[in-house]
Amino acid sequence: MNIFVAKLNFRTTSEELQKHFEAFGEVSSAKVIMDRDTQRSKGFGFVEMPDDAAAEEAIQALNETEFDERTIVVKKANPRT
Repeated sequence: MNIFVAKLNFRTTSEELQKHFEAFGEVSSAKVIMDRDTQRSKGFGFVEMPDDAAAEEAIQALNETEFDERTIVVKKANPRT
């Protein structure tokens, strides 16, 4: 399952994001989205987890919680159109 994570601290790295979600199961990838021009974080990212049950558990447990000094929003990512 692909998970959307918003309101990230601009200093949060992809590695930190991955570690945060690994508490709930295997993470196949975690990526903080960076601005092409400034190379700064855009404040959101995506986490992929192969186990849908673990992903749902992570979403329920982490949504509206504090991570890296910010209250994050965690939800299932919408597929690209």
